[in-house]
Amino acid sequence: MKEQLFRRIRLGQSAAGEPQALQCRVFFVVSNKKKTDLAAVAVSRTIRFAISGVALNNYPHPIIAREGWPFLGIAIVAALVATQYLGGWSWPFWVIAVFVLQFFRDPARTIPQAPNAVLSPADGRIVVVEKTQDPYANREALKISVFMNVFNVHSNRSPVDGTIEKVEYFPGKFVNADLDKASTENERNAVVVTATNGATVTFVQVAGLVARRILCYVGAGDTLARGQRYGFIRFGSRVDVYLPLTARPLVTVGEKVSATETILAEL
Repeated sequence: MKEQLFRRIRLGQSAAGEPQALQCRVFFVVSNKKKTDLAAVAVSRTIRFAISGVALNNYPHPIIAREGWPFLGIAIVAALVATQYLGGWSWPFWVIAVFVLQFFRDPARTIPQAPNAVLSPADGRIVVVEKTQDPYANREALKISVFMNVFNVHSNRSPVDGTIEKVEYFPGKFVNADLDKASTENERNAVVVTATNGATVTFVQVAGLVARRILCYVGAGDTLARGQRYGFIRFGSRVDVYLPLTARPLVTVGEKVSATETILAEL
């Protein structure tokens, strides 16, 4: 008996480009050598993801980031093949699969509702809190930078409610994102937002030594809600946030922060 498998996958997306549902239609075509005719069986299945949490305003995506599905699939298949042929010596492949799984995890977050709060756009460690030039909005600003290592969640979320004025991508180098020069020399993507209170807030995805792919799902004119998922950076990076000089920082260098749940500053 010979089997052929055909699979069609359709991803439903929200306005921000996030998957809301996964629909899979699988067709099995079976041929019998003893017969000249073919028997066909069609199976349709819809899998819908509905993930919610307490005080969540926006979470239209699965708990394992879709950006990691291809990597996770490859890692698991490789581990299964290695197990088939190597037995107990296949454990390094399973370690890699587990690493990929934890890297692309994207858990739900509780969104603080404090007025004028600026939320952390990423998980990681604070590496910069200083007054400097915001080259994307052409102003003096308070800069707060979050460095993400390979063990942090790499989903990026909006720090404020507001409307996007512009999105700019800049090609560049891939030096260690923990270094100050990464902000101006590395590949990066800047989003400039006018918050609902009128303040200008800039947040910049910066590629790192390992990260080679910045993903951003929003554009000029889009409206963002605080905590809304707007992008992803694969494999280590940082996010720089530029705020008005009147903003009051609530974090210090070296402090660990969580995306959305940690308040970086007050406007």
